[in-house]
Amino acid sequence: MDATQPVAGAQLIVLSEHVDYWNHDGWRDPYSSSLLTERQRDYEHVLRMDSPFTPQVVVNGTVDLKLSDAQFLRQTFQRAATVSTLPVTITSLAFDPGNPAILRARVDVDSGSAERSADVYEAVTLDHAESQVLHGENGGKHLTHVAVVQEFEKIGKIEKGKPFSRTIKLALKPGADPKNIRLIIFVQEPGPGKVLGAALQGPIN
Repeated sequence: MDATQPVAGAQLIVLSEHVDYWNHDGWRDPYSSSLLTERQRDYEHVLRMDSPFTPQVVVNGTVDLKLSDAQFLRQTFQRAATVSTLPVTITSLAFDPGNPAILRARVDVDSGSAERSADVYEAVTLDHAESQVLHGENGGKHLTHVAVVQEFEKIGKIEKGKPFSRTIKLALKPGADPKNIRLIIFVQEPGPGKVLGAALQGPIN
């Protein structure tokens, strides 16, 4: 879906959030995070799921789907594309000339139409990644991934009717390839709740 962008006139902004509860199967997912597991558990409560499952797709923070039903997934994306969103922009995106492990950017959110306060998040992701699974259900498989979350953090909050502008400074993980980095900014109601707007920049060449 990330590569094909199946919804005409809309951009799908993807976050691949790797959970860590499969790491007990004898192989540790190098991209997994307890923070992302906790985020899925929060969705489990908010979306009234019986239990978490993998792989899972959460669309705009309001609908959870399984990948097995591609047609319903595409229909859900098409419906989501008709919903108005808050304009989010990322400008002045660049690596620090003296330190390529530091990423700087300007983030602006036009929150004039926001009906209530919401949180602003940044996610630094790998444009593409690979893993060789040694054990467990996918043992022996070579997997490819897109938009793999490396860093995830709340950078601020918007308030009803007030603009949001902030310059952010992010430290990349050691060994990260600057040309394989995406920066995603999104606005989400607490809960986690509905995603109100998002923007993507990268990979940075």
